[in-house]
Formats: sequence, C-alpha cells, structure tokens
Amino acid sequence: MTVPAQQAADRCRTFHDVMAQRRTVRDYATDPIPDGVLEWAVRTAATAPSGAHVQPWRFVVVTDPERKRRLREAAEAEEREFYGRRASEEWLAALAPIGTDWHKPFLEDAPAVIVVFEVHKGPDTPRPYYVKESVGIAVGLLLASLHQAGLATLTHTPSPMRFLNEVCERPAEERAAYVIPVGYPAPGARVPDLLRKPLEDVLVRL
Repeated sequence: MTVPAQQAADRCRTFHDVMAQRRTVRDYATDPIPDGVLEWAVRTAATAPSGAHVQPWRFVVVTDPERKRRLREAAEAEEREFYGRRASEEWLAALAPIGTDWHKPFLEDAPAVIVVFEVHKGPDTPRPYYVKESVGIAVGLLLASLHQAGLATLTHTPSPMRFLNEVCERPAEERAAYVIPVGYPAPGARVPDLLRKPLEDVLVRL
C-alpha cells in the first residue's frame, strides 16, 4: 500500500483521533450488534502478524444467553477468589480508583462476548511461536476494529481460565487468553476519568 508522503501524518492523526475516544465500558445496552460487524472485526484481527505465520488464535463469539450466564457464574467464582484471597494489597490498591470488584454483570448484559484462545500444538494444530505476542497483537486489532464500528469493549482476564474450555467447548490445546464483552454502552454508562501518558513519556528517539 502506497500513501502519498503529504497524507501520511494526516492519516495517522485521523486514526489517532478516533482511537483516543476509546474507553473500557462495563455497562452495556441490550441493543443488537449489526450483522457482519463481528465477522469483519475478527477478519481484521486475523490479519495480525504471528510467529512463523502459524496464526495461533481462535475467536469464539458467544451470544447464547444461557452460555453467557454459565460464563459469568464461572468467571465470578474465580474473581471472588482473586479479590478475596489471591490479589496482593498493592494490586488491589491499584484497582481501587477504577472501582472494579468480583461482580461481572457485563458478561451477561453485553449482546456478545468474544473469548480469544491461544492455539497450542495439538492433534490437528502445529506448534506456535511467540504465541502470546501474536495473540496480543491480534486482540489489539480486534479492539480497534470494534471501536471503529462504534462498539464498546472490555478486556477481561479472569485467572485461571480453564473453565472457558468447557463453557466454549474447546479442546485442551486451546488456552483462553481474553474475554471481551462487545456492545453499545448503556444509557448513562460511566467510565473512569483516566489520563493517558503524554507522548514525551512514551516515545524515545535515539
């Protein structure tokens, strides 16, 4: 793809201005997601680079209410353990300004939940390379694509995640990495008032 030099910075700026509005949302409306949006977002995610081009990812789109209920119940059980016993005081203090706890209603409220799995070596799958890096890049593209469509997302990472293999009917060689509710923000949804680091704090020129 060739972009005229005089347009390059403007195109980057336009993309930045859209992405700078992205926020993590925990309160979702029940409005349906337009047809084709999730499919195109996953297609975009699957354009990510991957180690040896193995493409070690699986995107499971969950919309069935009963399956979302099971997912929520299992995730909340792990989250109660996290907030009650596993998390350090330092970690809990870092989370306090965001106001999160073990309650995860968004796993049922959002019209869709995308569970992203790392695909490891199995009977029908090759050994992946740089699997976490590859899947992480793909998820970044997924979030950007969904935001471009006007949809809100949340990146949820319950730990441990093995319960997701049962809920999503996935084989043992697939390991859940991200749980991403997708939908429109509910009326009156609130998001943390967060500031992003300025460019001079994140860019180093040598």
